[in-house]
Amino acid sequence: MSMEININCDLGEKSKHHSNKHDPDLLKIVNSANVACGYHAGDEETMNQVVEISKKNGVSIGAHPSFNDPENFGRERMNLSSSEIRKLIINQYEILQNIAVKHGEKVTHIKPHGALNNMACEDIELSTTLAKSIKEISKDLIYLVPTGSKMEEAAKKLDMKIACEIFADRNYEDDGNLVSRKKPNALITDPEQAKKHVLTMVKNQTLNCHSGKQIPCEIDSICIHGDNESSLATAKSIRNNLLDNKFKLKSLNNMEKFKK
Repeated sequence: MSMEININCDLGEKSKHHSNKHDPDLLKIVNSANVACGYHAGDEETMNQVVEISKKNGVSIGAHPSFNDPENFGRERMNLSSSEIRKLIINQYEILQNIAVKHGEKVTHIKPHGALNNMACEDIELSTTLAKSIKEISKDLIYLVPTGSKMEEAAKKLDMKIACEIFADRNYEDDGNLVSRKKPNALITDPEQAKKHVLTMVKNQTLNCHSGKQIPCEIDSICIHGDNESSLATAKSIRNNLLDNKFKLKSLNNMEKFKK
């Protein structure tokens, strides 16, 4: 197995729902940033900030496109046509790419946000539209998707550069989907538990379900969340634990598997 791994995080998500005050600290921990492009959160100022600090820390830049719904932070499901979906992706990529270029950087991956991501995990038609839109922008873009999802399946059919992620702070059901946030056991809040959860999954290349079942899968990246002080501590302990176990932390665009 490869001893390379990536840590990614959703950043620049300043809105009435979310603070971005931990972004500078998180950018010292993570390897790749999924940057809100203004459709669910963020604005030109936050995009500039994340790109600037990412550049300083050798963190790669990704677009984090969402439904155009800042009211609900992109968490409400919407039914759009495939041409509307394509437009959402391309527009948000371009907004961030234009900012990145000003800093001498570029967008090297894309990871859909919120309800758009959740819907695509279940729906092969939507996930195919997303994959095609991203491949249309550039065949060199890395597509960051939840492991074992319909999104991974659609991207594989198009022979894209695919990075598969697990969530450090979420429990999994036996079908490989995340335990719904409506259930009490959805989140893992204890840093010790999260650290162990991640290490077993990465070492075994399996999803650890809440029931104890293990599902074999590909894991290239670990998604951490940094909304509060305790999640920042969790992120640090996950990073240190991976380094202690001889994993090499790389930004997505510097992983060997994408060098081909």
